[in-house]
Amino acid sequence: MKALLERLFHHETLTKEEARDVLTRISREEYNPSQVASFITVFLMRSLTVAELSGFREALLDLCVSVDIGGIESIDVCGTGGDGKNTFNISTLSSFVIAGAGYKVTKHGNYGVSSVSGSSNVLESLGYRFTNDQEALARQLDKAGICFYHAPLFHPALKSVGPIRKNLGIKTFFNMLGPLVNPAQPTHQMTGVYNLTVFRLYRYLFEDLGHRFAIVHGFEGFDEISLTDQTKLYSSNRGEDVVSSTTFGMPRYDVAQISGGDSIEDAAKIFLHVLEGTATQAQTDVVLANSALAIDCFKSDSDLHASLHEARESLSSGRALEVLKTVVELSK
Repeated sequence: MKALLERLFHHETLTKEEARDVLTRISREEYNPSQVASFITVFLMRSLTVAELSGFREALLDLCVSVDIGGIESIDVCGTGGDGKNTFNISTLSSFVIAGAGYKVTKHGNYGVSSVSGSSNVLESLGYRFTNDQEALARQLDKAGICFYHAPLFHPALKSVGPIRKNLGIKTFFNMLGPLVNPAQPTHQMTGVYNLTVFRLYRYLFEDLGHRFAIVHGFEGFDEISLTDQTKLYSSNRGEDVVSSTTFGMPRYDVAQISGGDSIEDAAKIFLHVLEGTATQAQTDVVLANSALAIDCFKSDSDLHASLHEARESLSSGRALEVLKTVVELSK
């Protein structure tokens, strides 16, 4: 590691193979925590290259508990995290709306690192029990239209890195990797990123992988469509675009209107209010906008109006809420 750090401190970059090898070694605890922290810190001072990101991704997929869902088309909807905005669990809520609309969702997530409540926090508080039993997860996907891959159960090799990330308390390149290492490797993906540098890296990587995808970055720094400002978008259907609240026929909202609160309990209350139809209009609209763009990924040609209608029907009919009830019951 010493020689590698010397190279990195002199502004050299890693090849894909080198990146794959070093992350594999980190996962096997071949380096001490100080060396790992130093390695992580390098990438807080400069951006990853596509080769480095691809190598890190391949290492984690090699080491993870693999999942075979039998070729079913599915989508993962998630943000990188690390945007520091403390919004409520928009991507996770959107996943239930999408499943309620009849699309399969293979959601990958974790406890919050740089936010109050990650997807795992809120789902656990609502009664969902994590498992890596493939038969149980396949049953959830079949009956509820959604299943959840709790990252620590599928990426045990990263256990040693967890305390280091927690102690740093800020976004690292591991935030960037989360959406890329879903063990089911879904055919479709909608991902929010916290800056335009990551936006470009994801675009190049997803294009290389041949995914159907949408990448979003809110101009105020959000890793989702926030409806508080314009959002940079690149998708398989729409190419490069800029969308705003008017794109979805919705008003523009203030940042405070989509806050996630101060605790996991606050986040869970918002979660249920959205699914039960008792949330604020701002909370509901931001979930619908993100859900619509994700649903649009399944279409051969972009039709956001139709996708928004499907999302709205899923929520207003109670189907999205029923998905939550079903998958929680199946997880017991």
